[in-house]
Amino acid sequence: MSRQYMSAIWFHNNRQKELAENSRDEHQKTEKKKIATVIEDATSTVFYDAEDYHQKYLLQKHPVLVSALGIKTNTDLIESSRAARLNGYVGGYGTAEDLEREWESFGIAGEDLKYKVLRLCKNGTSAACGRR
Repeated sequence: MSRQYMSAIWFHNNRQKELAENSRDEHQKTEKKKIATVIEDATSTVFYDAEDYHQKYLLQKHPVLVSALGIKTNTDLIESSRAARLNGYVGGYGTAEDLEREWESFGIAGEDLKYKVLRLCKNGTSAACGRR
């Protein structure tokens, strides 16, 4: 399997490693095929940023939202935790209630943009609105 697209869990300490292994082992009992997810030490792994077009991929499909966040460069997009969180909502993760609670922290003016994100979920253009 290519490491570029592999399924993995990286741990930072022995407790996280133990939890990951236990979770995998419990789930393996319900699967016929061997679970291919690798469990590796994050401190001995080198991570690389994905190509720019992969960064906050779903959010990039909505340039009005990206602009409303004040993002002007790819570096801004990569480093923005606000963009990461909003990308999650655009992807259907979180609930409308979560978005309502968090909306002000995005620093985006205009209720119309909040309702744009909510509409993405409701009209099915978002992968799975309300999934946690």
